[in-house]
Amino acid sequence: MDAFFASVEQRDFPEYQNKPIIVGGKPESRGVVATCSYEARQYGIHSAMPSSQAYRLCPQAIFLKPRFEAYKEASSIIRQIFSHYTELFEPLSLDEAYLDVSKNILCQGSATLIAKEVKKSILQKTGLVASAGISYNKFLAKIASDMDKPDGLYLIVPKQGIAFVEKLTVGKFHGIGKATEKKMHALGIKTGNDIKNQSLAFLLQNFGKKGQYYYNISRAIDHRPVNSHRSTKSVGVETTFQVDIKDRQQVVQYLHQLLSKALKKLEDKQMTAQTLTIKIKYHDFVQITRSLTLSKKITDSIEPDLIFDELLKNTEIGHRKVRLLGVTLSSLKGHSQRLPYRQMDLFEMQ
Repeated sequence: MDAFFASVEQRDFPEYQNKPIIVGGKPESRGVVATCSYEARQYGIHSAMPSSQAYRLCPQAIFLKPRFEAYKEASSIIRQIFSHYTELFEPLSLDEAYLDVSKNILCQGSATLIAKEVKKSILQKTGLVASAGISYNKFLAKIASDMDKPDGLYLIVPKQGIAFVEKLTVGKFHGIGKATEKKMHALGIKTGNDIKNQSLAFLLQNFGKKGQYYYNISRAIDHRPVNSHRSTKSVGVETTFQVDIKDRQQVVQYLHQLLSKALKKLEDKQMTAQTLTIKIKYHDFVQITRSLTLSKKITDSIEPDLIFDELLKNTEIGHRKVRLLGVTLSSLKGHSQRLPYRQMDLFEMQ
């Protein structure tokens, strides 16, 4: 979907049409841009940008608090449209999904014609605009979907795949973030062809297990299936403070609140967890995470103070200001599954 949250707002409130709309935190808050309209993007504003920075770039922008119920309602209609064409669709979020139409008899079996029909149906039933990428694997379809936004339709056929990837700059690769892009540039890798010219051993040495993925996609190879039954791997909540906090006891108090919220979300999914991860972002945006895996399921009665004390060891909590805290629960199982005995294991993730 194109500028999904902002587009829903412009659809529902005509006075916002053709104006720079920013959905997310208020400019005076510590929040960030969730999404913004194309009118706002002309000023260099993008998602995940601090709202205060977005305001400096475009003071006349209209800042709106997210209305997730409205976005979920539109997303539900869109998924119903997908289901008319295939049962094999994999939602990535409220506004994005992969569809496997390789065994489809509709539209003469043409993925391009199906994409056109899906886009048309979405516009008719929701009043919203979508872009579609069509190709023979997930990686290329994802890249194609970003090529002609907004209202895009882009096809990469098999004979074009390798040449297309070779010319692609690494910053355009789905799965390569800013930090990895910077590292690749430092190694002299700037395009898909540059990645392709590296040995698998070199990529594994410099990028760990991700090296295999980079090795494959630089050759336009991606065998990942469209998974219509994705399992939840983690549940998390986080909060950004209006004013940085430093007091250790206050940090622990907020972690308790976040844990309770995460456990509530987990209960709603009828699942249990054994691993607790906390995320700490200091005032200078340096971020760390700490994790602990228990031998039993995590509940409110597991003496969280002891766990948080263990997790906060070797951190600078109490000495360094904090702007964000988060709690994530993982190693999930359904209520009916028995939890195997596991020795407590403390480890760090950077």
